[in-house]
Amino acid sequence: MSLTRKQKRIGVILGLGAVLVLASALILNALRDQIVFFYSPTELMARPDLSGQAVRIGGLVEDGTWVRNGNSNVFSLSDGTTVITVTYDNLLPDLFREGQGVIAEGHLSGDGTFTATSVLAKHDENYVPKEVVAALKEQGHWEGAAKAVQGAN
Repeated sequence: MSLTRKQKRIGVILGLGAVLVLASALILNALRDQIVFFYSPTELMARPDLSGQAVRIGGLVEDGTWVRNGNSNVFSLSDGTTVITVTYDNLLPDLFREGQGVIAEGHLSGDGTFTATSVLAKHDENYVPKEVVAALKEQGHWEGAAKAVQGAN
């Protein structure tokens, strides 16, 4: 029994569709562990299901909270509503200071502290990461945050 032209075309289309679906599934599966979402401290504390997952948080470093002991650093990060303690066991960027905007990548520990694997600091007095600005504006704290950032410089 010979296949008609129409049946051959349908078979080729279905075969290509199956290959496309398989390739997409493999790519998404490979990238699943590489995707890191951004949260403000308030959003992170409202999502206990994120404990242990890699996330980014951003906010302003609270004045008077940075404690450095060799390469071990502990500081508090705030979005104006919620304050979260961040631990980081490495050298902080040279531009890291209290009262400025930073983004920390890491995971929320079971005790409510954030263990950072990397910390990004602003690069001049006009820069606060856009995710931090959006989170602060959403919560109505951007005016105070802008003054705190300008005052820290």
